[in-house]
Amino acid sequence: MAIPRLSLRRHLPRMPGHALRLCSWQILRPLTCAGLQPTSKALYCRAPTRLLSRLWGVLTGLVLPRWLRHPLLALYVWAFSVDMAEAAEEDLSGYRSLGELFRRPLKPWVRPIAPHDMVSPADGCIVHLGRVRRSRLEQVKGVTYSLESFLGPQDWREDGGRGLSPWWRRGHRLYQCIIYLAPGDYHRFHSPTDWHIRHRRHFPGSLMSVSPSVVRWIPGLFCHNERVVLSGEWAHGFFSLTAVGATNVGSIRIYCDQDLRTNCARHVQGRYHDLSYLAWAGPVGVPAPKGAGLGEFNLGSTIVLLFQGPRRFGFRSSAGRRVRVGQALGSL
Repeated sequence: MAIPRLSLRRHLPRMPGHALRLCSWQILRPLTCAGLQPTSKALYCRAPTRLLSRLWGVLTGLVLPRWLRHPLLALYVWAFSVDMAEAAEEDLSGYRSLGELFRRPLKPWVRPIAPHDMVSPADGCIVHLGRVRRSRLEQVKGVTYSLESFLGPQDWREDGGRGLSPWWRRGHRLYQCIIYLAPGDYHRFHSPTDWHIRHRRHFPGSLMSVSPSVVRWIPGLFCHNERVVLSGEWAHGFFSLTAVGATNVGSIRIYCDQDLRTNCARHVQGRYHDLSYLAWAGPVGVPAPKGAGLGEFNLGSTIVLLFQGPRRFGFRSSAGRRVRVGQALGSL
């Protein structure tokens, strides 16, 4: 049963509509850093975004009194157009904190899984997709960064790198797909295909906004931000899914990895932490069937898919389009 239409005028009856919307946006915009346009890149890059994100995590984890849950959470739902009819729990009073609302599960039937070789792992907007050329990834159109700086030092040549990826297949092409999750999107991510996860590489780093306006403004932003790279193999060679953190999204959870700790107070920029799943999951790694839940973010962030495929692989979507979990991304 769908929830009734939310009315914020009950809680702020004396404010006209345009003033109410402006007030809500001014409250929420600094918290999400959406559309942030600082006058200096250097100043922005030095901002204490990790500390602010930890504080935001504390705030969103606070248990709200029941009388406050509906009016406060309704403000967020209204400001970011959250479709609560899809949520497993539609009643806002059932969420003890704002963090629980961010990480809300959905009804199982609202995200059917398409019968294609690859489907979307998350709800969001496709920023870029296509073939990787000359080991350069495209952050947005015209802004690129190196494959090695994103995944870490390895031999990532398309004619057959080894090291972290012994399952690299010679002669296959390398493809990428970047999906941006806005604050109002469903914040859990799922397996985009049938594959096995064999390795985790965690890069502590900055937590700058990954909104499209900031991504265009700071080259290599994904290489500076904290991220968790899951890598392994699918039917056509190397496959990886990277969860990129952002401002107020220091918390990245991987369901099969209880040892992962993100947005810690102390870290060394540029250093990363490797963990092989083979020691406890066996020689094939952790099975990740298409559509299975892999992890979750707080607020919104970005998923980057990097994978090998034969020349006949083709994407079934395009940059700028919105996708939902389970919708077709590509097929052979």
